[in-house]
Amino acid sequence: MPDTLDADRLASQLHGKVVRPEDGDYDEARALYNAMIDKRPALIARVADVDDVVAVVNFAREQGLDLAIRGGGHNGAGLGSVDGGLVVDLSAVNGVEVDPDARTVTIGGGALLGDVDAATNAQGFATPAGIISTTGAGGLMLGGGVGYLTRRAGLSIDNILGAQVVLADGTVVETDDNAEPDLFWAIRGGGGNFGVVTSIRSRLHPVGNVVAGPMFWDLDSAGDILRWYREFILDAPEELGGFFAFASVPPGPPFPEELHLRKVAAVIWCWTGAEDQAAEALADARAQPGLLLDGVQPMPLPAMQSAFDPVYPPGDQWYWRGDFVTEIPDAAIEVHQRFAEAMPTWKSLMHLYPIDGAAHRVGAADTPWSYRHANWAAVIAGVDPDPANAEAIRTWTVDYFDALHPYNEGGSYVNFLGEGEDRVQATYGDNYARLARIKAQYDPGNVFHVNQNIRPAA
Repeated sequence: MPDTLDADRLASQLHGKVVRPEDGDYDEARALYNAMIDKRPALIARVADVDDVVAVVNFAREQGLDLAIRGGGHNGAGLGSVDGGLVVDLSAVNGVEVDPDARTVTIGGGALLGDVDAATNAQGFATPAGIISTTGAGGLMLGGGVGYLTRRAGLSIDNILGAQVVLADGTVVETDDNAEPDLFWAIRGGGGNFGVVTSIRSRLHPVGNVVAGPMFWDLDSAGDILRWYREFILDAPEELGGFFAFASVPPGPPFPEELHLRKVAAVIWCWTGAEDQAAEALADARAQPGLLLDGVQPMPLPAMQSAFDPVYPPGDQWYWRGDFVTEIPDAAIEVHQRFAEAMPTWKSLMHLYPIDGAAHRVGAADTPWSYRHANWAAVIAGVDPDPANAEAIRTWTVDYFDALHPYNEGGSYVNFLGEGEDRVQATYGDNYARLARIKAQYDPGNVFHVNQNIRPAA
């Protein structure tokens, strides 16, 4: 831990604020979305602008401090913080500027998805992102960015047009297809390995209101529903997003009391085409037997993007595992059904996010996301607010993952990844070697290593 003089020196260079362990707001400042992660950084720098980020990066490098980059603090493995090191907290660098004529949005490195959705929807647009509005946009987008618009408009990284990055030596660069093109390639899927991304410029798509919401089926029908879904979604119009889930019905409105806490098979739909075509697009789904609830209705896209916020507020215990999935054979469905019936807590879940459609029309080497042939990004998460249940949710998640993994691809969407360097390499596949070479060019000392780390090539 740096001495008081060093901390004061950093504080004197910032327009923002340095939070120390002895400060009254330290525990609030260090808290992460996943309460299973309890890290105690030496210092937290709540930066106000790009100059502050430069000062923090230089300070961490000169002092030999581990440096963590925090946007929204949602990283499942807790990589937005670090024990005994320095956190650069970007939450105040959260501006969102929409250019409706150019159909672009410039997103500050600390903006949340809710900030982006509100600003873009007001102009009748959207950029592809995730499904919980309190997520940091930068962390999610730079890792890939999967959500309701993936089939229609691609991953978040497929829509990034440029970025501002603070490099390991404190240099500020603008990167796009023409400026620092290797860096631009690397950040679109390589996350925070190459610098602190202080702003992202992204493509917008016309999206206003959507027809969206959940459909729940009895768990006894889960096998049949998943067999139907695996064929249906890949042939559906690309305006239809819909992820399959095993979940429990939340114990509150708007859900009927007789369904509260009932384990279900579900698909969460989002139709972004013409409203009068939604019924036809979803007719086959409504015809599937065992339907318990049809919650699909017109709404603004931000309402759908934030629908899970009340169910999953900050402070729950989370344990994650992820995989890429190309096919869902009957043997895998049997595994799914067995573990769905054994979900240990009502917040625990399994989601299959479709990543076909527009995402398939990008080459495997065009970005670091190498699994362009995969049809789904799967996540298994044990979730509960009570720390006493931490071991139960971990055991269920690991056992489920281990039983299902032989049917999957071997890599994982990096935002669903836990610790493990071997899985980082598997996630990037044939693109890992290029990433390592670019890492050696831009961060040879691996200053940015508190992440799903790509080591610099020798």
